[in-house]
Amino acid sequence: MKHALFTAALILGSLTSASAMAQAPAQDPAPAQQQRQMHHDPHRQAMHLSKKLGLSADQTAKLEPILAQHRDQVEALRQNTALTAEQRHAQMRDLNRNTHQQLAGVLTPDQMQQWKAMRKEHKHREDAGASAPTGV
Repeated sequence: MKHALFTAALILGSLTSASAMAQAPAQDPAPAQQQRQMHHDPHRQAMHLSKKLGLSADQTAKLEPILAQHRDQVEALRQNTALTAEQRHAQMRDLNRNTHQQLAGVLTPDQMQQWKAMRKEHKHREDAGASAPTGV
């Protein structure tokens, strides 16, 4: 009798666990995906830059549409299958140059230098991560 009760309890426990697992909410996106989402959110980018560069409310408000336009243009460029890799690269370079000019119109020279240093550091970390073993 004890064996039958134990077996019944074990089966019931297994079913409960399986049911709970089936109903568990989906896992959060991977950290890398979350980071990409943040990088593509112009509002979050503007707020991050505002904090890091000490931007005024006016500067932050001007920055968000620039970042949104850049994001949209990059996405359109990535989806344009009619371009060769070289053409895409050249257009991306022009797009980045244009965005930098727009940022220079909003940021002070000191803020622009800080921003360039932030970008350089970000690129350095990105390059270092690319050569590191994957597994994260």
